[in-house]
Amino acid sequence: MGVPLIQQVRVGSYLMKQRLRGTKRYPLVLMLEPLFRCNLACAGCGKIDYPDSILNKRLSVEECVGAAEECGAPIVSIAGGEPLLHRQIVQIVAELTKRKRFVYLCTNALLLMKRLDDFKPSPYLTFSIHLDGDREHHDAAVCQDGVFDKATAAIKEARRRGFRVTCNTTLFEGVEVDRVADFVSYATDDLGVEGVTIAPGFAYERAPMKEVFLNRQRTKQLFRDLFQRGKGRKWRWNQSALYLDFLAGNQTYDCTPWGNPTRNVFGWQRPCYLLNEGTVATFKELMETTDWDSYGTGRYEKCANCMMHCGYEATAVEDTVRNPLKALKVALRGIRTDGPMAPEVSFENQRPAQWVFDDLVMQQMSRADAAKAEEEAAKAAAGGGAKGCAGSASHVNRAGGKAKTTAQDAA
Repeated sequence: MGVPLIQQVRVGSYLMKQRLRGTKRYPLVLMLEPLFRCNLACAGCGKIDYPDSILNKRLSVEECVGAAEECGAPIVSIAGGEPLLHRQIVQIVAELTKRKRFVYLCTNALLLMKRLDDFKPSPYLTFSIHLDGDREHHDAAVCQDGVFDKATAAIKEARRRGFRVTCNTTLFEGVEVDRVADFVSYATDDLGVEGVTIAPGFAYERAPMKEVFLNRQRTKQLFRDLFQRGKGRKWRWNQSALYLDFLAGNQTYDCTPWGNPTRNVFGWQRPCYLLNEGTVATFKELMETTDWDSYGTGRYEKCANCMMHCGYEATAVEDTVRNPLKALKVALRGIRTDGPMAPEVSFENQRPAQWVFDDLVMQQMSRADAAKAEEEAAKAAAGGGAKGCAGSASHVNRAGGKAKTTAQDAA
């Protein structure tokens, strides 16, 4: 595994404390989205399908730190959108690492080269670079030429300067296993990343392309084929052995959605990073009022094909703590790539999907419009002479071939 010892020890200590306390549900990774705005429009992304009034919203440094303190998870994954577009991202990272949170800053790396001087190497900071495969495959996945070359150049420079770097790879339907295997070797051997985080893509409700997502059986066979090709290669993964074993169909796991709670510009998103079915104001409210039993594979149609690490890594880590010998056996012997697969969960009683995204966006837009009107009224009352402003769009803007980035975001 590619996870450094200091992180293994700190996270292991956190897990043991939760276990000794008898805590049933606790977070492992805080998924922090300080903005949704991005400078790419990837075909499989469902995170940027919002109107400008929402894409322009930001979490403040205080809100980001407050979320980490409120949640208490030892790891913070800063996603988006593109975090490097946030004007205060350096301060956010500094405050979180000062509190000894292990921060994974997830970025497409288009801006990383010019922003490296703003950060300092630290065992608590990792740049997690989005790379979905080799040059041809990655540039096609992100719908823009030249991104792979910029990302790999930034990785090499970040490694040269002593930063921790991983890459985050998502696999979709039609991917060639041999090319994925060669890419993983390239990432670990040539680029020298600390480890690769790999998972099958999730079928977001509003993703521009639906046909790119894998079903569960295809996912399991794909990963078996991949791990078979990895035998004898010194690949490094930024994941637990049991999660990788799950991807290969050798473990039957339930999702642990509370393991990776999400805080974004709307609030605490329920139930997880992948599904947005409403938000609440506090982490406590998220944990205590969410009907967790109504979500997950076999329980909810939207979750049927999900095998993402943000849903199942926490399950695998908990299993590792409960059954360390099983985990050690898998780590030493490698992932089994033949023989019968573990039983699949039952889908007989899953409830039908609820398509609520548009309604939620409209609610958020109404709140944003009301807040803006109140602000303008306050300025006018104070004699500020505020000028009228254009109202928000009344519909959701689809992410087309190019992402929209305003001048203020390019800073």
